[in-house]
Amino acid sequence: MLLTLVAASLFGSLGIWQLGRAGEKRAIFAAYALGTTGALQEGLGGANAGEQRYQLLRLQGHYDAGRQVLLDNMSHAGRSGYQVLTPFITAGGSVLVNRGWVPASGDRGRLPDIEVSDQLRLLTGRIDRLPRPALRLAADAAVSAAPWPRRLLFPTVAEISTQTGYALRDFQLLLNPDEPDGFLREWKPALMEPEKHLGYAIQWFGLAATVVVVFVILAWRHLRIAPSDVR
Repeated sequence: MLLTLVAASLFGSLGIWQLGRAGEKRAIFAAYALGTTGALQEGLGGANAGEQRYQLLRLQGHYDAGRQVLLDNMSHAGRSGYQVLTPFITAGGSVLVNRGWVPASGDRGRLPDIEVSDQLRLLTGRIDRLPRPALRLAADAAVSAAPWPRRLLFPTVAEISTQTGYALRDFQLLLNPDEPDGFLREWKPALMEPEKHLGYAIQWFGLAATVVVVFVILAWRHLRIAPSDVR
């Protein structure tokens, strides 16, 4: 009975946790949809990824083409590649613009062509955080002396700011697919969909119910057999 209570409680708790995760993911996908249809913000101003994640932002300024970053280990459709981060300098500050995904060649020593003009331009993008790893390793000090563009694995904005020599806002701007000078941009939240969490929740609740049913069957059989054993 004790084992049944422990197992059923554990599986039930995991099911409830998955339901909570599904709710969190629904909120994130809703924020993404709202950012698509919501008001367009002009200028960096008080933009931040905490309160305005996925909101559309329009900026006027120019790219810093000489200090670009290749986000390493970014795959698409099973193919390895990079996401291109280019600093964008405006009158109100600077921010990293993610210009999209490019494939990597078989030769790690040969980087893709990501040249871009530094002419004055107006662009629109979506506020988001930089990709984060499950486990962050210490930064490679040798990278700070490498030529640009630099290939970095899950850097923070602070680390990139140190390398560029000027402050960058603590988020990236996902360049709109219809903007020029970009690469492959199929933006969407890089998250498990809520329906999958619901499926996992059903499985955990099913296991909890199975444990209880098995206990009831075994207990019933024990009660049926016990009187004959006494005689």
